[in-house]
Amino acid sequence: MADTQEETVVYLEDIETQVTIPSTQSQGDGSIASTSSQTSSSGTAAVNNKRQRTLMDMFGSQPDKKASAPAAKKLKLSASESALPVIRGMPSGSKNQRLNAIAFSLSQYQESLSLDQRSLLALECAYMGKSWLKVLKDEIKKPYFIALKKFLWEEGVRGPDEIPRSLKVYPSPNNIYAWSNTPLGKVKVVIIGQDPYHGPGQAHGLCFSVPPGVVVPPSLRNIYAEIKTEYPEFDPPKHGHLTPWADNGVLMLNTCLTVRASQAGSHSNKGWEEFTDKVVDIVDKYGGANLGAENLGLGRGVVFLAWGSWAAKRVAKLSKTKHLILTSAHPSPLSAHRGFLGNGHFRAANEWLEQKYGQESKVDWCSLANQK
Repeated sequence: MADTQEETVVYLEDIETQVTIPSTQSQGDGSIASTSSQTSSSGTAAVNNKRQRTLMDMFGSQPDKKASAPAAKKLKLSASESALPVIRGMPSGSKNQRLNAIAFSLSQYQESLSLDQRSLLALECAYMGKSWLKVLKDEIKKPYFIALKKFLWEEGVRGPDEIPRSLKVYPSPNNIYAWSNTPLGKVKVVIIGQDPYHGPGQAHGLCFSVPPGVVVPPSLRNIYAEIKTEYPEFDPPKHGHLTPWADNGVLMLNTCLTVRASQAGSHSNKGWEEFTDKVVDIVDKYGGANLGAENLGLGRGVVFLAWGSWAAKRVAKLSKTKHLILTSAHPSPLSAHRGFLGNGHFRAANEWLEQKYGQESKVDWCSLANQK
């Protein structure tokens, strides 16, 4: 046996705190009994060895203040603790596995890839949020996605350290997966877009959003107008930077994640549609997993805002009893007056979220006005 072993990591971006998990023994019925004490930054607390422990029992220790601060909070486990405990009645490998019980080692994953895969998937390993990568790691090895990455390679989108100055694909490679900075278990609302903006400096990985300093696009101006109607206190900002929504649990996902400069739809039918359909499937399974007081680790439903026929098709397969699915015309100036303006979606989303998950789960749609 080698002297050192690769540590297995559980990424806890979806929850607010980190935990130290004690060694455990299975009781043979899917539950776990503790066999050691639990340590926090303030000292060591004795744990009753006979106490049956569930996953939620273990999410009460203090954050590790010495931990590094990447986007993903993470928990390192020893070889004997290579996965979070199995929940009573939840066998390992179950299709209902808790999100926070899915362990993932990035370095182990990279070592499992062929040389070609490692090169082609370097962007995903570098920039995709780890709560997403751990559930999409098999998807991005599928032939269609490898073919997509080969196409993008020819377009000039390569590794994180290989970004040519002459690249004419948007958004920049480091922003293609910016949507995944919203942790999966904290997703409350999904807004479905189509193509990234294809003008210079506009796209940055969140649908409808543009970086600071870029003129607010017409569709986003209509989105602001609708929010103002529903929340009169909203002061529409002079910018179009929607990152505060992403930080608040709004997943802003385009159907195609890249586009050639000045050529709308140029990367359609290359594989992005299949991939983002899978992303929607993942949200269907895990969206809302860590919202509210219960934090069950399983998806209990989110709000989908599907504006326009294209977006409506992406969510047509989803359960209307599990999720709140709101459809209307697109906010484009060409269609906004045919059903987008006056749709009431932003307030309806918050009313549903509050009823399902509590007051603290509502989205602060007006937070944009507080930016400089």
